Amino acid sequence: MLSFRTRLFLAFALLWLLFLGGAWYLAGRSVDQALKRRLEATLVQDVLRAAEAYQKGQAGTLLTTGGVYLHLYAQDGTPIALTRPDHRLPPERLRRAGPTPEVLWEEGFAAALVATPLGLLVLTAETSPIEAALEALREALLRAFLLLFPLGLALVYLTARLAARPLEAVAREITRRSPDRLDPVPHRLPKDEFGRMVEAVNALLQALKEAKERERAFLAEASHELRTPLTVLLGHLDRLGRNPMDLEALRTARATAERMRRLVEDLLALARGEVERNLNLHIVDLGEVAREAALEYGVAAEAESAEVLGDPDRLLQLLRNLVANAVRAAGKEGVRVRVRREADHALLEVEDSGPGIPEDLLPRLFQRFARGPGGGTGLGLAIAHAIAKAHGGEIAVESRPGRTVFRVRLPLLEEEA
Repeated sequence: MLSFRTRLFLAFALLWLLFLGGAWYLAGRSVDQALKRRLEATLVQDVLRAAEAYQKGQAGTLLTTGGVYLHLYAQDGTPIALTRPDHRLPPERLRRAGPTPEVLWEEGFAAALVATPLGLLVLTAETSPIEAALEALREALLRAFLLLFPLGLALVYLTARLAARPLEAVAREITRRSPDRLDPVPHRLPKDEFGRMVEAVNALLQALKEAKERERAFLAEASHELRTPLTVLLGHLDRLGRNPMDLEALRTARATAERMRRLVEDLLALARGEVERNLNLHIVDLGEVAREAALEYGVAAEAESAEVLGDPDRLLQLLRNLVANAVRAAGKEGVRVRVRREADHALLEVEDSGPGIPEDLLPRLFQRFARGPGGGTGLGLAIAHAIAKAHGGEIAVESRPGRTVFRVRLPLLEEEA
């Protein structure tokens, strides 16, 4: 496969060849037409002067000089006087003669003819000087072509080499990149197509680097989250090994195992993207879902009917995560759940009277393993955000000491809206 530099060189070389060939053709054609127009003008001028002299009876004063030859024919085309017998015109060509001069081009000569009272007057001139001039021009153009074409090829080669050098350097840098080396590709290209292409590659490398860092952080956080309950579980199992009747250790071990199960399920749901993909859509009354979640956690609820198109299990999971987060922060008595219709959206609010969320945590609150002072796995809010987004909605938070409100907006059914 040809390299980019080779293709660029061949393209420029072809353009240079077409330019020289076109210049050769146009120059020859232009000179040929100019010489012929000049000869035609000379013949027309001379034949008019000759016709005027014949009409005044001054034909004897005309001499055939300067390569122009005078001929006289009868009206029927019979030659009366031929200065150059080889310039004789056939009768069918002479029938075109009229009072207005006309130029005819024959093999080896040109003729201007005009009708006069004394007969048909014809002036001829050889075209060999034109052909000689064109031949000289072609030879000069050929020599120029033989000189300029290799010189142009050399310039084209240098231009292609200089133009391709930054691209080759960028290509070498890109080939050096690997999953273990994702730093940006240095370049000095202008902001043209190639420069934008390298910028896009750098943006992709940066995105891959960030994704890899997030994956590394995710694995580290997941390992940490699993290690802690495993340690607790092993400790209580050791207690049960020494005292099988220790019911407190059994309850704690069961609760720890349940927490690990929820953590693993949340990790799998986020890692597989199941939250966004596996939705079992139904017509859901968000108010009923809110009352069910509030009843499970024993918190207050003010929920009016608001029908949305969604997955009831996922929406209940979203509410459970928000309510559980609020209960950890403020206790059951300090949490309220509200649902109401607002224009063409259903508005779900979970409010608590806890200490609030630190300001430095708010920008990354819905990221994985972002934990507030209330504890938790740091996955509940990330899953809630994914569920809201999968339903075409949005989730936001407003927090200050003593009042934190999570707001979820979901599109109402068209009939409801």
